[in-house]
This record gives sequence, structure tokens and C-alpha cells, in this order.
Amino acid sequence: MSKETKSEPSWPPLQRPRRLRRLPWMRRIVAETHLAAADLIWPVFVHDGQNVRTPIASMPGVERLSLDLLTPAVARALGIPAVALFPVTPPALKTPDGDEATNPDNLACRAIRAIKRDVPEVGVICDVALDQYTSHGQDGLVRDGHVINDETVEVLCRQAVVQARAGCDIIAPSDMMDGRVGAIRRSLDAAGFVDVSILSYAAKYASAFYGPFRDAVGSASNLGSGDKKT
Repeated sequence: MSKETKSEPSWPPLQRPRRLRRLPWMRRIVAETHLAAADLIWPVFVHDGQNVRTPIASMPGVERLSLDLLTPAVARALGIPAVALFPVTPPALKTPDGDEATNPDNLACRAIRAIKRDVPEVGVICDVALDQYTSHGQDGLVRDGHVINDETVEVLCRQAVVQARAGCDIIAPSDMMDGRVGAIRRSLDAAGFVDVSILSYAAKYASAFYGPFRDAVGSASNLGSGDKKT
């Protein structure tokens, strides 16, 4: 009879995740992330008027606020470091080319200035796209039934500079035009806004997740039978 020897495992695991659960302090380090108010951005929807709150049907509990109610609401949002502005453009100001987007006194710019005046410690993030300003509801200029890319990007660059001039801290393009982030960066730098940041949305196109935002800013109804799949 051969002498007994201690056998070695025949299947040594390549990974041993139990190591990370061995001690209490280790488990705390790899535990799930804890969210705090400091991790959040508050999307706020603004429209014209005085002392007006309008419920958004597709966002239960969320309201559009008139400009006079905006800054008190932002001031009460204790611990939230930044807001993302989404203005509701009156139908009378919507045009096929979305000219209101580059108006330095449009609702978005007035909202930026109000927040920076009354709640300067809160960061302001601005949506850059044309769907809030176009009568057809698309994020870009439309020619012969197609959304044209490069001319749209030129308008978006002007829109971004107008918002930066009003005091916006972060430009957030949501239009999905090709090349717009680099073009906006060059335009901001050329205009002297080298410290203004850019936050690009994830790809959305016709995503249902963005649908409530289109409802909130009033662009969904302008699409009619169209879509944003391209």
C-alpha cells in the first residue's frame, strides 16, 4: 500500500471572488454604490408666464415652472449641485429653421441668467438641440424631407455660444448630429469659453426613454407622423 499523500485540487479555480467577502471591511468596500444628492442632476422644465405650474402627464409628479418659480425651486433643492434646463418654446416662436435657438434673450438664456443671479452656487447644464425650437419637431434643419447634418451643426454651435454667453456651465448636445461635439468645442474655444464643458448625451435617436422629455418641452406633437430613427 502506497503512503498517503495530500491530494492537490484537480480544478483550481482561476477566480476566487469569496476573497472579497471574507472580512466585513472588504464587503463594505465592494458593496453597491450609495447615491447621495451630490451625485444628481435635476432636469427642470421652464415655460413663460407668471406663477404657473403645469403638470407633465408622462412624468407624474413633475411640473413645468414659470420663470418666476424656477429660482426659488432650485434654491430649495438642497444638496443637488446642478440643474439641466429644458425650456418650452411658445408655438408662435417655432419656425422651420429654429431661429429662436440662437436668440440671446430666449427663455433658456433668461433662465440661465436668473439662476446665476439668484442661486450662483448651482451649476447650469443646457440642452443643445433644435427640436424645442422647430415647427417640425426635429433636432435639426430639414431640407427635402431629410434632416441635414452639417448645416444643423453650424446652428448648434451658435446656440451653444449663446448659452455660454448667458452663463451656462455645461453644454449638453442631445441632437445626435455627426461631429457636433468637436465642432461645438472649437466654437466655444474660439468665442473665449474655454472653461465651459460639454456633456454629450448617450445615443438616443427614437428611444422611448427620451419620449417624456419630448412631451415636456412640447416637441413630440410637432413630429406628427415623423420619427427620429436616423
